Amino acid sequence: MSWRSSSRGVVLTAYHPSGGGDDAPGGYYYILCLKMLTNDCFWVYVYSRRSGQYTMNHDHSKKIPDGASFDRSGSQDSLDELSLDYYWKELENINETRGNNHEEGVALVVKEPDEGELEQEWLKEAGLSNLFEESSGDSQESIVLLSTLTRTQKAAVEKRVETVTQTLRKKNKQHQIPDVRDIFRPQNDSKGKVCDGIEPSTVRTSENKHETQDGTKGSKFSLGTDEQKSQLEDMPSSDTDINLEIPFAEQAANLKDSSVGNMCKGGGGDTLLPNFRLPKDKTGTTKIGDLAPQDMKQVYSLALIELTALYDTLGTEFKQQKAVKIKTKDSGLFGVPLSILLDQDQKKVPGTKVPLIFQKLIAQIEETALETEGLLRISGAATRVKSLCQELEAKFYEGTFNWENIKQHDAASLLKLFIRELPQPLLTVEYLKAFQDVQSLPTRKQQLQALNLLVLLLPEANRDTLKVLLEFLQRVIDHRDKNKMTLKNVAVVMAPNLFTFHGFGSKSIEQSEFLMAAGTANVMRFMIQYQTLLWTIPKFIVNQVRKQNTERQKKEKKDKAMKKLLKKMAYDREKHEKQEKTPNDTDVPQGVIRVQAPHLSKVSMAIQLTEELKAGDIVARFLSQKSGNVQTLNKEEVFLYEIGGNIGERCLDGDAYMKDLYELNPNAEWVIKPKQT
Repeated sequence: MSWRSSSRGVVLTAYHPSGGGDDAPGGYYYILCLKMLTNDCFWVYVYSRRSGQYTMNHDHSKKIPDGASFDRSGSQDSLDELSLDYYWKELENINETRGNNHEEGVALVVKEPDEGELEQEWLKEAGLSNLFEESSGDSQESIVLLSTLTRTQKAAVEKRVETVTQTLRKKNKQHQIPDVRDIFRPQNDSKGKVCDGIEPSTVRTSENKHETQDGTKGSKFSLGTDEQKSQLEDMPSSDTDINLEIPFAEQAANLKDSSVGNMCKGGGGDTLLPNFRLPKDKTGTTKIGDLAPQDMKQVYSLALIELTALYDTLGTEFKQQKAVKIKTKDSGLFGVPLSILLDQDQKKVPGTKVPLIFQKLIAQIEETALETEGLLRISGAATRVKSLCQELEAKFYEGTFNWENIKQHDAASLLKLFIRELPQPLLTVEYLKAFQDVQSLPTRKQQLQALNLLVLLLPEANRDTLKVLLEFLQRVIDHRDKNKMTLKNVAVVMAPNLFTFHGFGSKSIEQSEFLMAAGTANVMRFMIQYQTLLWTIPKFIVNQVRKQNTERQKKEKKDKAMKKLLKKMAYDREKHEKQEKTPNDTDVPQGVIRVQAPHLSKVSMAIQLTEELKAGDIVARFLSQKSGNVQTLNKEEVFLYEIGGNIGERCLDGDAYMKDLYELNPNAEWVIKPKQT
């Protein structure tokens, strides 16, 4: 028996060997005592491995053992005993449901990685595997990526490269093992062949202010350390402003005064969550779904590197879990992988991005139960829910299921069951622990920054489903006057459904259900409260994508084979361009852009750039040109796109200032079209 203290309270763990009483033969049970931060009451929770049940007691007379200390600044201090009571009751309901469906459960095995394997997998996910594997692809992509990294991002890469290097040397494997110093060596160093021709971020200073070969001002999206420090010093800051222009890890590294962000610590009721906001960006806000797939692939790599750099800077361990493949159901509704569900749903509804059963359950609740008191908190009868589940499996796709048979709390129970029964968690095996560890970051602003990056790392199907879930939970909270489900209550009830994944099933995870109860509930609160911010792509990542595209274009121009091809075609191309460009040059003078709109009656228009002209103004101008021969489109259906130059494709925010954006990407084309769904 032992005492352990932490920011969550005092933990008393008692292990009973085999043969110990009726409640623990063949295993053990343990007791967790939590000193709640709102008063001196003890809550005692007893877990039995055999029954899978929790019992709860509390005693105001109990005192904390001598020497136990508590950190009252943790993110969980806003949750009181009543809130956690809801958490444990939800956990009891979950275990009861799993007990009834025990024969259907499949444990997911998490592979224990070998030394250096985790880091090697990280480099692969970050798009840097060819630093060690020559056959994995063109090294140019890695070189371009490395050339755009910030100081803290480089440090994160160097740390993983060093670990893999040492591991490969120990194993005596025949790999090309680079020296970490060579990877980021400045281009003017004759020994630095790996980054030849690429300007490392560490040596970018005043030269960034000069125009690049493509006419773009480097200072517009350069990420050199000196410039970052200058921007951090010059930019007016607020504890509630989320700065998306400076990388999050750089902000953490340059945080000189530890008192900054103190207001984001501590807690209280729902009203005490900071009112975080995004300051207006003149070049427009970029949301998930606004960028082309090739740009999003780069966003993923950069988000992984930035998240790792942020965790490294804050001294928090970041490790991805790796699941061993297991056999799963290849049809049905519950316990089916999201990818398979979407494959079968898209045959019925082409283009759907969220499972149809998930959408229908939410729609059913919103139609009949949003004002029901205790919605989500009160569970439907386990036997009835199981029967409904089986009936849905048989009749849902046939369209013969009678939705009038579902009681209000049953639909909510089925929704939570769907989430829990996914073969892999909605937050993914790889990143579930990282989502949980967000609670350990020092300030709420840093917690929000980490969640933003984690959302970017989720697979598209998981991210889309999570978004629909969070939007639904907010609508439940909007009816709190009737259903009594506040943000805190909803978060506490939903946290065990997203964070206590049944597939792990180990002793450490069972104990962590206690230890992380309040913490994961607060992570859930953040995800609901700040969901709009979480689906925003930080500007510094978009700028790094632009920089990568620019560097890639410069490398392509230097390719010898391309030069020979261009030389052969030079005369014909030059002649053709003169014929095509002569009228355009007179039509599009300096300070004017030509906007194409192939889906509208006015297919092309020259637009004079002004300081106040926004993307939405251009769309409105085109839509004002009426024609009976072309299908009428609303302002909500079409958007202005920035295509080419230093970005693949980007759907523009209507508030984006066009002159600022033109200066950022002067070689782009501008096209109005419907948004791809």
